[in-house]
Amino acid sequence: MLLYHGSNVIVERPRLIEQNRLLDFGFGFYTTTNKAQAVSFAEKVVRFRGGQRAVSVYEFDQSGLASLDILRFESANEEWLDFVSANRSGTYADKQYDLVWGAVANDDVYETFTLYTAGAYTKEDTLKALKIKKLYDQVVFTTEQAIACLRFAGTVDLTKEV
Repeated sequence: MLLYHGSNVIVERPRLIEQNRLLDFGFGFYTTTNKAQAVSFAEKVVRFRGGQRAVSVYEFDQSGLASLDILRFESANEEWLDFVSANRSGTYADKQYDLVWGAVANDDVYETFTLYTAGAYTKEDTLKALKIKKLYDQVVFTTEQAIACLRFAGTVDLTKEV
């Protein structure tokens, strides 16, 4: 399986770097199976940090998954909403996983999510609104053991991407 990582630099050797912002699935190396999502993220990174768009591509060796502690969300359900809310607010203090896989609260979802965290939407309203959104995925590697499942496979030629 191919995974993509959008940034302002090519990342041949993924590593865990301390982050100064609160993300959907907490601390980790973020990837996606959706190339367009990675390109979009690379564009955002360049707007905020400068540099040039870069999308690194990885082969994801899933043969070692049995030895990893994985949290996988099949949809943007109540469990996903609680997990993302706790991570984004900095209050998540439960079990730590090697790998977390599920929907990304991208720009299309952000407004709905913001209304929920501000108290304007109930949990039920939020989950109902999310059902009509096109949700992309994110695969987050949170330990060195999980990152060891990635093999750099090259980059996306962004001169051919819209």
